[in-house]
Amino acid sequence: MTSLSWDFPYHSQRMPVMARSIVATSQPLAAQAGLRMLQAGGNAIDAAIATAIALTVVEPTSNGIGSDAFAIVWDGKQLHGLNASGRSPSAWTFEQFSSLDSMPEYGWNSVSIPGAVSAWMELSRRFGSLPFGELFAPAIEYACNGFLVSPITAARWKTVPETYRNFPELGATFLLDGRAPRAGESFNCKEQASTLEQIAETNGETFYRGKLAEKIAAHSKATGGMLTDEDLDKHHPDWVETVSIKYHGLELHEIPPNGQGITALLMLGILEHWNIQDYPVDSADSLHLQIEAMKLAFADSYRYVADLSCMEIDYHDLLQTDYLSQRARLIDIKHAQNPEYGVPRRGGTVYLSTADANGMMVSFIQSNFMGFGSGIVVPDTGISMQNRAACFSTKKGHPNQVDGAKRPFHTIIPAFVTKQGNPVMSFGVMGAAMQAQGHSQMMVRIFDYHQNPQAACDAPRWRLFENMEVAFEPGFSTDVLEDLKKRGHKINYLKTNPTWFGGGQLIYKLSGGYCGASDSRKDGQAVGF
Repeated sequence: MTSLSWDFPYHSQRMPVMARSIVATSQPLAAQAGLRMLQAGGNAIDAAIATAIALTVVEPTSNGIGSDAFAIVWDGKQLHGLNASGRSPSAWTFEQFSSLDSMPEYGWNSVSIPGAVSAWMELSRRFGSLPFGELFAPAIEYACNGFLVSPITAARWKTVPETYRNFPELGATFLLDGRAPRAGESFNCKEQASTLEQIAETNGETFYRGKLAEKIAAHSKATGGMLTDEDLDKHHPDWVETVSIKYHGLELHEIPPNGQGITALLMLGILEHWNIQDYPVDSADSLHLQIEAMKLAFADSYRYVADLSCMEIDYHDLLQTDYLSQRARLIDIKHAQNPEYGVPRRGGTVYLSTADANGMMVSFIQSNFMGFGSGIVVPDTGISMQNRAACFSTKKGHPNQVDGAKRPFHTIIPAFVTKQGNPVMSFGVMGAAMQAQGHSQMMVRIFDYHQNPQAACDAPRWRLFENMEVAFEPGFSTDVLEDLKKRGHKINYLKTNPTWFGGGQLIYKLSGGYCGASDSRKDGQAVGF
């Protein structure tokens, strides 16, 4: 196990939580929902599901009942991956979108089948210990009786009236007389409460094959969408083996494509050849190597990652040692570059983590993609539909080319670390393309520089953008940033809003329990007992 430093060198003095059972997520009321399940005798799966359900109510600015989800589960003996992301409507064709430069971000043409409810169902069926319906109690209470909106969620909610001005049903459901609820103000959504009650009573079946499915399909048909009740009926989550890479004696595990988790693996596989621990933490050399490795990783993932059935290569080929060594040699320690993808030899998100006293650990992520998602809210249900289909490509021949009954490239990724087959850490960092970057930065800080999980979470972050600009949070030395500029990095000083840099939640296994950490960039907390 890595020897951790218990120094706290960064501005935030949020302390980690040490306990035998822990829930860590981005909203305190949701964390408490999970804790209630643990205290009622439930396991980490029960806690994770209850937390995820509560998040759809208390943090609707990032996820909802119509979200997608992924999970990695340590059952006490081995890892299991769950891909519950949905596919596009089967009636879609590439020709329908071929004249567009990019996919629509709002409306029905940005919606794929919501998979979050199926993730709750499947996780509970396979690993849960409490009755499925009990897991909904906290969320239903919040939705029916109201909850006090937390400050960071309120700030994001404030953008909704303008962003979704063309979606009156969303405004009628999630605004108060046309405005967003303010921090500390009570908000309730009885439509959500009723929907969650129906899902609880039917073990989720109503969402894909019952009355709720009928409502979703009917609203799609009435308002120009192509999503049908048959599409909902055909949806199914998939249990998958995680994809991993060895890094300094540890293994980082991610969900395989269609998710971007392989991007974090690529970056670390490239860094493995540079011995980054030899350079001081937060130094120009250390940051330069991380950024350049991430550029190479993104170049490959944006070129190749897609629905697994449509990928041109075996994704394992990208993780071959000789290929990663070849990519690592492209890094120039003195100069920033804009790399192309390689050719290997053929061969708005919420995150939560839970762990229980019996050794079960869960890494779970759930998302609308952008804020409230597509803007589509199914009348009288409180179901906001995600806009994950916006991540398809309209470029003909690209493996992620938009088409019917196909999973899009996905940004949301849960992560898990093991060592010699034993669990070490369950973690994730929210924030679209920031997620793979956040995973890599957490790995470097904790396992190369031995920072404890809360210090690693509090540390300033950098974020690479598609145009090779890089933004840095306040906290890095001015001399370091000037050094990076001289190496050719295009530093964008305007992109310093905390929302750009994600929100991490981590649970690290100790000999007699766990250490939980929660990001100060979010409203959330780690709780335990």
